[in-house]
Amino acid sequence: MGQDQTKQQIEKGLHLYQSNQTEKALRVWMRVLEKSADPAGRFRVLGCLITAHAEMGRYKDMLKFAVVQIDTARELEDPDYLTESYLNLARSNEKLCEFQKTISYCKTCLNMQGTTVGLQLNGQVSLSMGNAFLGLSTFQKALECFEKALRYAHNNDDKMLECRVCCSLGNFYAQIKDYEKALFFPCKAAELVNDYGKGWSLKYRAMSQYHMAVAYQKLGRLADAMDCCEESMKIALQHGDRPLQALCLLCFADIHRSRKDVQTAVPRYDSSMSIMTEIGNRLGLVQVLLGVTKCWMIQKELDKALESIEKAQELAEGLGNKLGLLKLHCLCERIYRTKGQQRELRDHVVKFHECVEEMELYCGMCGESIGEKNNQLQALPCSHFFHLKCLQPNGTRGCPNCRRSSVKPGYV
Repeated sequence: MGQDQTKQQIEKGLHLYQSNQTEKALRVWMRVLEKSADPAGRFRVLGCLITAHAEMGRYKDMLKFAVVQIDTARELEDPDYLTESYLNLARSNEKLCEFQKTISYCKTCLNMQGTTVGLQLNGQVSLSMGNAFLGLSTFQKALECFEKALRYAHNNDDKMLECRVCCSLGNFYAQIKDYEKALFFPCKAAELVNDYGKGWSLKYRAMSQYHMAVAYQKLGRLADAMDCCEESMKIALQHGDRPLQALCLLCFADIHRSRKDVQTAVPRYDSSMSIMTEIGNRLGLVQVLLGVTKCWMIQKELDKALESIEKAQELAEGLGNKLGLLKLHCLCERIYRTKGQQRELRDHVVKFHECVEEMELYCGMCGESIGEKNNQLQALPCSHFFHLKCLQPNGTRGCPNCRRSSVKPGYV
């Protein structure tokens, strides 16, 4: 297959893919991969296969094609191709929750400075690295990466990237419980879709609606949460987007649990767990198991709650997800207090405080916790964040965490 024929077949596959004929598109692209003698064409078709498998949740296949793309990039001996292939390798590992590998591959991309494509991709690299740091609950570094990605998006007028970063920032603030910002950023993403997204994939609309649904659920605006989640799920089903379907089912379950409707919530958690297991989203499984644990606690089935916690703890430890571990210790603390088991209670209280210290989840001004309840937070240029109410009297006196980085206040 020559260069021109390769191009035609790639375009044919793209047309089929955009018409929701995914399996036909994959067959066309695989034929190109088998028959084409043009390395640049092979590189491009591998990019199409990586994107398609990412959206279908076939992350192991995505990783397999990313590894082949690296070899093709080396064959082409072009640093631009190599940078792009390392980004795809980073993204594949991010989807498989291999966060340390993601960070390592992102750093490799950033070290290839000076390539034309590399400079254009730096925003996407920063976003992927931020998502990985967030998976590890390394909040300051995650925020630094998201802010860098946002600067690249603004400097290059890249509205698609800005939309994706806003969704990640919504996720970031949902985790540390500033629910006002957790809603603000996905609403901003939805505005970008409305204003600029006429030719974009519908996945951007679905993504912004899902993150809005999460924020509304946390704020107790359950009818709004349900509307946004239904909108997101509808698009996910139309496009065979399994990862987003799993997240929407988790959100539906959380909404029903918030209404104390455990009978409706549990089957949604089960369905979400099934897809999360199939696609390999271990971080998603931790979130599902947290929700299931809370359902058992509502029903006062404390031994079953502890069984769910044990499964979630094993996953969270394997991932290095410190926030998941903190939440699990908090739930154990409540269970053992109810059971009157003082030794176990003390053990989890100690571990809970160790997690808070490790993640620096306290305000460096008042010493009180961050992420325990809904609070307005503000980040300084160094990406340390504080209660907004504590920063206002401080004015411009600088960051107390940076000034006193060697002194860690206790948990109050």
